[in-house]
Amino acid sequence: MLDRLSSSQEDLESEELQEDTHASGCTRISECTDRQIVKVTGTLRTVTLRPRAGVPALEAELFDGTAPLDVVWLGRRSIVGIEPGRKIIASGRIAMSHGRRVLFNPTYELRPLGKE
Repeated sequence: MLDRLSSSQEDLESEELQEDTHASGCTRISECTDRQIVKVTGTLRTVTLRPRAGVPALEAELFDGTAPLDVVWLGRRSIVGIEPGRKIIASGRIAMSHGRRVLFNPTYELRPLGKE
């Protein structure tokens, strides 16, 4: 109880995301390795449109309380429901790019808005 009172809001949110990852049966992002097929969950922290090799690409940063993961949809300018603060479950093969974990064109499921 005392730990929760002295923890920052960010620490509490990270702990809640980690519990959600465990409850949904997903892999922690920090445990994902290159070329591994995974199912991860977390909250989208940022969503940006950034061209890659002349092709539009919607990029989002997914965070599960342990580590960030870049999620990239090639050829997409926008996707309904993909916005900062939204919780999703994403599945696909992890790639490493410039020292960061990346999930290209994942299958995904939007989590319900608000408290579950």
